[in-house]
Amino acid sequence: MERSGESWIRNFRARIKEQGLQIKLYINQNIKNHKSKINMAGNSFGQLFRISTFGESHGVAIGVILDGCPAGLDIDLDFIQSELDKRKPGQSKITTQRKESDTVQVLSGIFEGKSTGTPISLLIPNEDQRSKDYGHNVDVYSPSHADYTYDAKYGIRDHRGGGRSSARETAARVAAGAIAKLFLKQFGIQIFAHVTAVGKINAPNFNTDDLDEALALREDNIVRCADPATANEMIDFIDSVRKDGDTVGGKVSCIIKNCPTGLGEPVFDKLHADLGKAMLSINAVHGFEYGSGFAGSEMRGSEHNDVFLAGDKPKTLTNFSGGIQGGISNGMDITFVTAFKPVATIMHNQQTINAAGEQAEIKGKGRHDPCVVPRAVIIVEAMAALVLADHLLRQRANRI
Repeated sequence: MERSGESWIRNFRARIKEQGLQIKLYINQNIKNHKSKINMAGNSFGQLFRISTFGESHGVAIGVILDGCPAGLDIDLDFIQSELDKRKPGQSKITTQRKESDTVQVLSGIFEGKSTGTPISLLIPNEDQRSKDYGHNVDVYSPSHADYTYDAKYGIRDHRGGGRSSARETAARVAAGAIAKLFLKQFGIQIFAHVTAVGKINAPNFNTDDLDEALALREDNIVRCADPATANEMIDFIDSVRKDGDTVGGKVSCIIKNCPTGLGEPVFDKLHADLGKAMLSINAVHGFEYGSGFAGSEMRGSEHNDVFLAGDKPKTLTNFSGGIQGGISNGMDITFVTAFKPVATIMHNQQTINAAGEQAEIKGKGRHDPCVVPRAVIIVEAMAALVLADHLLRQRANRI
């Protein structure tokens, strides 16, 4: 006679198996239903204000398709081009000497100077490729590059300037980000970023309510630091690193003013989480912190808490939260810092391996930035603008 305990276990296992099959069927059905929403290749960003970029460093062109931009937005093509000019290569002695005009071409979505509500397609032709500069590393993996990982993932890679993994792709983001800025301007939202560190050289804390003045100071020097004295020191240091055939990292700080309260979702799509993803998706980014950042871990709650001040519009005495609480904007300035590693390509011989796993040697060739942060400033702003534009549209659907 079967013991009651054994019968219970058998029945329990049968129920688990049945439930497991139901869960599997549920998951498969949801994947089928939402397959169009799954971004398998990772080339798109955003939900309602959504971009998809395409192209490679040494291909014919790069570009972006922006879907979800509301109709009727005034599109200033001169502004878009001015944003691209801040990112384009060959602009100074401390950037790559590749010469690209980065002239944007509008293929669709704009009519008589306004968005039509249909997908906006922007194309940026590549003009100054030198693919022969990369003939030496067809089967050799450059240290700290994406050479090996792309080969391992896809079984094929474009060795010419990194192909799709090249920061050349970010020009497309800047073009789309410029349109996001034009959208945010309708709501008075301002975004400003500048270089606050190169290597161990740090700019002093920068506090201003006049972002137009800050922008003028930033654009008055080639490193894009709003503190002139520190900027000169940074420029000299980057130039010396370049002459040594080496590279150096740095930091870009960003402030967002006049962001309305309520942007961001409370769980997985927290505003700071999406800003973090946006920044970490930029080439060479190795760190992101907002508000008090890592320094906040050394403080007590009595020090860190942002005390509210009485008034018609709630404000806080301090801003250790960085303008975001519970993943949702609180109306204070949003502040964050993005850290960039040194460019991996250096003009020195390095030990590495080839595709067969054998020891090899490689020497950097081609044209590369000795420090990416002077050109990364505008990319940081663009990605921040794309996040805010997306969340602004999403917030409109959250309440009556």
